[in-house]
Amino acid sequence: MRGSKLQDPHRRGIRGFTLIEMLVVITIIMILLAIAIPNYSRNVQLSREAKLHQNLATLNKVIQEYSLDKKKAPGTLDDLVTAGYLKFIPDDITGSPSTWVTEPEVQDENNTPWDPNNPGICCVHSGSEESSLEGGPYSSWTH
Repeated sequence: MRGSKLQDPHRRGIRGFTLIEMLVVITIIMILLAIAIPNYSRNVQLSREAKLHQNLATLNKVIQEYSLDKKKAPGTLDDLVTAGYLKFIPDDITGSPSTWVTEPEVQDENNTPWDPNNPGICCVHSGSEESSLEGGPYSSWTH
């Protein structure tokens, strides 16, 4: 039994990690997480904002197309779905399609509503008052 690994005096102290080694590894992992989490959160927010830009552009373009095709502005966003211009109303940055704010057609010196007796909507913007990474509220974005 002299050659047995269990009785080898040189291997007796090598059974696992010391507490100091474990603390060093945990500290390094925590430092890396402290660097990575803010970057990840910023990228998620940038992605949400890019999606909002796309949804605004799509909705406003479809409102214009509907108005030109039908010679009248849509009364609601649901009219765009009913007429087949959209499959569904996309989500606002709030995560809900019901928070979009529509702007009514207005009569001014440059534009007149398609039907002055029954004005529809001319554009849409976000209903969120949260601030974007650029600094202004999402509700101020037009597309």
